Amino acid sequence: MRNLHLKRNNEMKTLATRSNFRTCFPRVSVIASATLAFSAFSASSSAAEEHFPTEHAGLQVEELAVVSAASMERQLGLEGRILLARRITIEPGGQIARHGHETVPGIVFMESGSWTEGTPDREIVHSAGDTFIEDADTTHWFYNRGDEPASGLVFDIKPAG
Repeated sequence: MRNLHLKRNNEMKTLATRSNFRTCFPRVSVIASATLAFSAFSASSSAAEEHFPTEHAGLQVEELAVVSAASMERQLGLEGRILLARRITIEPGGQIARHGHETVPGIVFMESGSWTEGTPDREIVHSAGDTFIEDADTTHWFYNRGDEPASGLVFDIKPAG
């Protein structure tokens, strides 16, 4: 009987200690929860960034028009650059590999179907009639998750050659 009484007293002391700890240090619980949430977010964010395509697949690129480097320099003072218009079609299940636009600004008009744009933070679906930009901060990749080919008209300023 005495052993049972001692065990209960120890359990009560343990419970009292936990209760006092929570009362005296309420921020520890909040900080621990926030740390766990941030860790989970970081893991999912970096996991999403690790799952991007590294090669093009099911892709057709049709050059529509080019403004020559000589004209770009004469008209705008942009040396060694061309203005390029292309139709890019991604077949169902196809993809465009991860790439950046640090030095190649562009504008895309979705002509048909839908492209799913992947970024380090999220996915965005662009459908026929949508327009989006590719600026110096853009790093992305694309998938066609639909049942039909999806085309975009891409206009960008690229290095000549």
